[in-house]
Amino acid sequence: MNSTYSAQNYLDFDQTDHQAIFENTENVWEALPKIAAYLQFRIKPAILGSVMGTPFISKAVYIGKGTVVEHGAVVKGPAWIGENCVLRAGCYIRENVLVGDGCVLGNSSEFKNCLIFNGAEIPHFNYVGDSILGHRAHIGAGVILSNIRLDRSEVIVRNGGESIQTGLRKFGAIIGDRAEVGCNSVLSPGSIIGKDSIVYPGTQWRGVLPESSIARLRQDIAVLPRRS
Repeated sequence: MNSTYSAQNYLDFDQTDHQAIFENTENVWEALPKIAAYLQFRIKPAILGSVMGTPFISKAVYIGKGTVVEHGAVVKGPAWIGENCVLRAGCYIRENVLVGDGCVLGNSSEFKNCLIFNGAEIPHFNYVGDSILGHRAHIGAGVILSNIRLDRSEVIVRNGGESIQTGLRKFGAIIGDRAEVGCNSVLSPGSIIGKDSIVYPGTQWRGVLPESSIARLRQDIAVLPRRS
């Protein structure tokens, strides 16, 4: 199928070992509830990379060759971490996480029920829940992918005047290949960022940003003399 929101429109399947998770999906977010079952089927626990100091690594975790897990990281399975990644101190992986090759998962960043394609970078103070990040996607320091509405109701994808029911109560964001999200931005539940797009720092984004677009927050700053 090739709907407006099909995974192929946002993601390069050559840049993941887990493309099977998208089989029989019409919309890209339909892969999210499949992650847990997929990992139960796919996982073969092993630590083939290197460990610095004493990180916590639970059972049902696969870590590929060349990957470095730094002291103080926490990896709770089931989780699959590819090759040549860096899991920095303070990285917190809490179940049902699939990470490709050459990724950076950073300090004080939390991950749950997500799929991360090769070369993605999530380096500083981030939350990534119920989300998919494409090849070489990058989110700046302090970016939050909010995954649940305040009223706990179903997440709706909004695109202009269109509202699409997802059937999901938890759904953060889809960030397409090579997309950039600037520091301290917050993406509301059900956000979709197209390939090669940019969200400027400090932006509160909701909805669908088309491929090769820029979302820029404008603000007026007044500079006044300081009174003693």
